[in-house]
Amino acid sequence: MTDYSRRSFLKASAAAGAAITLGEIALRSAFAADLAPAGGAATLPPAPSWADKPMRWAQLTLVEDDPGKFDLKFWLDYFARTKSDAVCLSGGGCVAFYPTQIPFHHRSAWLGDRDVLGDLIAGCRQLGMVVLVRTDPHATYDDAQAAHPEWIAVTADGQPRRHWASPEMWVTCGLGPYNFEFMTAVKREIATRYKIDGIFINRWDGSGMCYCDSCRTLFRAATGFELPRSTNVMDPARRAHTLWRQQRLFDLWRLWDSEVRKINPDACVIPNTGGGAGSTLDMVQIGGLAPTLMADNQARRGLTPPWANGKRGKEFRATMGRKPIIGIFSVGLEEPYRWKDSVQSAAEIRLWVAEGVANGLRPWFTKFAGSVNDPRWLQPVEELYTWCAGAERYLRQERPLARVAMVYSQQTAWYYTGGARDLVEEPALGWYQALIEARVPFEMVHDRLLDAEHLAAFQTLILPNLAALSDAQCAQLRQFVARGGGLVATFETSLHDEGGGRRADFGLADLFGVSYKARAEGPMHNAYLRLEHAAAPNHPLLAGLADAPRIIHGTWRLDVTAKENFPAPPLTLIPSYPDLPMEKVFPRTPHTDIAEVFLREVGAGRVVYFPWDIDRTFWEVLSPDHGQLLRNAVAWATNEPAPVTVTGPGVLDVVAWRQKASLTVHLVNLSNPMMMKGPLRDFLPVGAQQVRLKLPAGVIARGVHLLVAGGTPEFRQTGDWLEVTVPSVLDHEVVAVDLPG
Repeated sequence: MTDYSRRSFLKASAAAGAAITLGEIALRSAFAADLAPAGGAATLPPAPSWADKPMRWAQLTLVEDDPGKFDLKFWLDYFARTKSDAVCLSGGGCVAFYPTQIPFHHRSAWLGDRDVLGDLIAGCRQLGMVVLVRTDPHATYDDAQAAHPEWIAVTADGQPRRHWASPEMWVTCGLGPYNFEFMTAVKREIATRYKIDGIFINRWDGSGMCYCDSCRTLFRAATGFELPRSTNVMDPARRAHTLWRQQRLFDLWRLWDSEVRKINPDACVIPNTGGGAGSTLDMVQIGGLAPTLMADNQARRGLTPPWANGKRGKEFRATMGRKPIIGIFSVGLEEPYRWKDSVQSAAEIRLWVAEGVANGLRPWFTKFAGSVNDPRWLQPVEELYTWCAGAERYLRQERPLARVAMVYSQQTAWYYTGGARDLVEEPALGWYQALIEARVPFEMVHDRLLDAEHLAAFQTLILPNLAALSDAQCAQLRQFVARGGGLVATFETSLHDEGGGRRADFGLADLFGVSYKARAEGPMHNAYLRLEHAAAPNHPLLAGLADAPRIIHGTWRLDVTAKENFPAPPLTLIPSYPDLPMEKVFPRTPHTDIAEVFLREVGAGRVVYFPWDIDRTFWEVLSPDHGQLLRNAVAWATNEPAPVTVTGPGVLDVVAWRQKASLTVHLVNLSNPMMMKGPLRDFLPVGAQQVRLKLPAGVIARGVHLLVAGGTPEFRQTGDWLEVTVPSVLDHEVVAVDLPG
């Protein structure tokens, strides 16, 4: 789509006011087409030859006074002891650690006549390491601000932005000439001076909304709008800015990459970018552009669960496919108070890395500053990396064995109530926790990759309040079910189009077998679900709940009308009734015929729809009854034996993989009183785990190994199924099954 066409659509939207128009939706779709992975991939050369080689990364993030005091020999020795095969070294941007010749590229005041970057690169090359150089362009100094005010970010009231943490510096604009001109020159200089494999860019995409003259002029020329002052996602200018900013950043990425490759065709630029539904850049486009990518999810903070590191691996893999994904972890705390020189407990580091490795992330430790004020992290990281090196052939994953996948949607996060956490993220977190507790191996899928090829590995898809779906995406989900797939959806899934506009009915109403009645009830207090054991005896959704006559409801529900003939529902509504005074706490309507779940077979496929926020409520309350319902819904929809089952005590993340000549089952022990609030103090081992794994048809296992505890346990193979007992799991165990060939 041409720039002129974009402007025409956007100007038409502006004239129409704040309402969502067909023109805006068409524009959003056109931008999405522009950002399609095939187009991005076609503009870049093939992946560098080194991209898939490194398995253990190190990062040394220098601080300005390091050149006068850091111990080069110590770090090179530590890289060797940890068997690190790739490194990321601080080069330039905010501070240059080499004798730069570029005006306003601030040399470290402690640099003198040294070339710290050059010395580090030379030492790492002698160790045979892949070398990336890190740049950070998000801040600059008074001399640059005075000479080039157009480089500096501007607040909404027109003031240039001082840095929030280092007030002697200025915040730069990520979308204007500072990045496109000045930082491009920095990239060229580094790539010319040193034989490196690539440049890693940190904090490259701006530090919030910028109102500088460059942004105002460029945005107006591209869209016809003035820069938005509202955060309302239905504001046409805000929606246009979301897409314009992405296009600008992807253009910047391509520029930097092309300039570096002109100097070294086997090098590349890798921005620090990406994430899940909340990412501000399109993950499908990122997956097409990046030959490898770093998941910058360094540690837990607050109530972050330990499985969050594995979740990030799944999210990246959804669009990166089989490209290598690296998991950055910090040796320090990641709380909002920014204790950058801190050290985490050894247990916390080990569990975070175990979750990443189990879910396909190649570890990357990051150390801030060349000095070691607290050495307690050194041994745990060395032990982890030594183990990873010894197990490397079992960690070069080819594909996951999971048959269940949870879909995530960036367009839902962007356009459905502005990505409100309780409506977008919390349903996904609830499902993630439920699947972990159920020990169901699963993957994640991006909602713009719902074609048959990307879904071929999966039998069941989970849609956690995936509100914003296009007609085309709904059609792809119908095709998935028509091929025999299972679908489990909740609350407002498909009730909005891809631009966030409310539909008159669900886009998937034909699959759900129900229609929307135009009313949402909530937040509900003191509402319940009646389990209809008599009307629906031995119903698979109620497995494990035989002794429960009723359980708690959620907090929001939709009124829906059945359009198909459903059998007696296993769950019905007990409406809210007073919770005070205590004398009035009794149900006014103890029994209704209002179904709160709909299960149906559609051809060869199966569909489960919950018209309420069971997943979001599970995340908030963690009711085991809701967890059991979610587990049962997935089991019924999937309608086939799981590729791996693990039976035993505790909470384990179970992940299964295929390698070139082996299968592996990772068991990550999450059983800990500090599971939901870090840091961990110690590990609590769980007892024996019975592992049952499906082998490729007709294959006889050559042997089984426990990669953490060591040893070769006895196993039994019956047909295509292998059974083995893992005596205990402390933090992480890997059952490795050797295959012929």
